[in-house]
Amino acid sequence: MEYPLITSKELYELLNDNTHLILLDASRVFDSNHTIEGAIHFDIKNEFSDTSNDLPNTLPSQEYFQAQCRKIGVNQNSKIVVFDNEGIFTSPRVWFLFKTFGHKDVCILDGGLPDWEVHHFPVASPKKQFITGNFIAQFNPSYVASYNEVVHNIETQDCILIDARSSGRFLGELPEPRAHLRSGHIKNAINLPYTFVVENGKFKSKKILKEIFESLDLKNKSVIFSCGSGITACIILVAFVIVNEKIHSVYDGSWTEWANKNSLFLS
Repeated sequence: MEYPLITSKELYELLNDNTHLILLDASRVFDSNHTIEGAIHFDIKNEFSDTSNDLPNTLPSQEYFQAQCRKIGVNQNSKIVVFDNEGIFTSPRVWFLFKTFGHKDVCILDGGLPDWEVHHFPVASPKKQFITGNFIAQFNPSYVASYNEVVHNIETQDCILIDARSSGRFLGELPEPRAHLRSGHIKNAINLPYTFVVENGKFKSKKILKEIFESLDLKNKSVIFSCGSGITACIILVAFVIVNEKIHSVYDGSWTEWANKNSLFLS
């Protein structure tokens, strides 16, 4: 698998040399006056998720994702760089989306907009006019684990499920952000809070990430990543991809779906 990160300096060198470059700003709170020059707003929650689903941030259909990408000018030969204004938060989810729908040439700006600004590289308003693209989405189901697959895995333990939420939520000691749900975790899951793999808005070094995953004793098994609603699971997925080539997937419904289907509600 292609290395998932690009530095601010590497991106700056690409700006004038790559006519196929598309910059996507996936910030949770998007600043319409302040982004990397030439970037396009990528609205995960409202435009690139299945908004008909009661669960938040879930994967859209192949046809819908293709249509939305074409609207913002994505082509088959586009080189996509995604970033957010928190350093590393929502950008790994976008990387995961494009990989899941078959686009190989996509990477994450390590450190995001904050690191870009540290280097005093140009910022401006986002790009708002697009030529319709020819992107063709090809869904790869191996990247996504369903509820039924996670249930089955509790019996077989063929895969290791890693939960990216805080230890307090994982252990049921702190509340979930969705007030009607209990906290806790899926049976046999292990906990790796996403904050453990990032530092100062960037992914930790390869050496440290390798040590982190080796300490989990994954036993050469495939890995399923989970969290609250499918966003931060992608952070630890990318951290894993940086140092590992094992098969991996995201449980897209994550704890929100699990708690709902198992009636883990607060009274």
